Amino acid sequence: MQIYKVGGAVRDRLLGIPVTDIDRVVVGATTEEMLAQGFRPVGADFPVFLHPKTGEEYALARTERKSGRGYGGFTFHASPEVTLEEDLIRRDLTINAMAEDDQQNLTDPYHGQRDLEARILRHVSPAFAEDPLRVLRVARFAARYAGLGFSVAAETLELMRQLSESGELEALTAERSWKEISRALMEDQPQVFIQVLRDCGALKVLMPEVDALFGVPQPEVHHPEIDSGIHTLSVLEQSALHKQPLTVRWACLLHDLGKGLTPEEEWPRHIAHEHKGLKLIKAVNERFKAPKDCQELALLVGQYHTHGHRALELKASTLLELLQSFDVYRRPQRFEEFIIACEMDARGRKGLEQRSYPQADYLRGAASVARGVAVQPLLEKGFKGPELGEALKRERLKALKAYKDSAST
Repeated sequence: MQIYKVGGAVRDRLLGIPVTDIDRVVVGATTEEMLAQGFRPVGADFPVFLHPKTGEEYALARTERKSGRGYGGFTFHASPEVTLEEDLIRRDLTINAMAEDDQQNLTDPYHGQRDLEARILRHVSPAFAEDPLRVLRVARFAARYAGLGFSVAAETLELMRQLSESGELEALTAERSWKEISRALMEDQPQVFIQVLRDCGALKVLMPEVDALFGVPQPEVHHPEIDSGIHTLSVLEQSALHKQPLTVRWACLLHDLGKGLTPEEEWPRHIAHEHKGLKLIKAVNERFKAPKDCQELALLVGQYHTHGHRALELKASTLLELLQSFDVYRRPQRFEEFIIACEMDARGRKGLEQRSYPQADYLRGAASVARGVAVQPLLEKGFKGPELGEALKRERLKALKAYKDSAST
């Protein structure tokens, strides 16, 4: 029995970055031998075991064969005869197909170290094209390591293009797709993930609503970058630069989908794109079964982001309606994330990345004023039920008018 560290643990050590997860593969062992040593089996698909003391995962070396469509369409074979090289060849990228023993002796049959040095993401074997999930994984690795100068090898991008055109991507489950998408959006350069998907034709399969934004112009006076797709990538980039949570990044990706529906004769204007985009945002949310908080914020940002940009001009009554829509009294954090998404949208414009966004503090102040209206004096006046709600609304409107007047002087 021989045990090796494999995959990301080896890759990241060679890159000189912190190793977070350690995967181990066991060569020359049977399930019975693992159980006899106290390892506990987990998972039904292939033999993975937990170490009796550390709880870390150890997998028996295995081969795999395509047996159906999609990510799950594989049969696995694990036995003591499977070699380390046979186990490594089934992996996606050469930089993930290296192994090392306890003395850090490297086994690198597919030249992963060479590709690490060349900053290339390259597939290990033609079997890469059998697993559609690898399209998303490679794009995610491109987003993770773009800052180190990595790019996707031309021949790997071509295989990803073939996979995108094959219909295999449609076989991915919403859960598997969302897992990759959400992880990719939290990488340092999530816009690279979207760009790589577009480069290989996967974006128009997975998110045609986002793909449709590319080539759609916007008024240059407001958007020096002009192209709606480029703007979306820039907004996503800003959200990562400012370390925003997944909810904000997802909303940034989907906020302008309505612009993809604007008839060409109306370009570069996009009248009512906020409202038009809601059905598209809802469709993308449902396609990937995004978490509820991501879904809600994306829809609200899509509908109201231009309200955010025009905050200083809004009438007090419109401002109150905006606050009510977000339920700022019970869910203040959601409104804060909306404000942040609006700021990322404003910064995601060519040459305007550093421009101040006074709307943010103005909206925060308005929310604070509305929340500060006390209910007790109204109760003491005898208001109750629907009448109490209306009285509270009137008092909040009065407070917002005073806030707006003081802000403009």
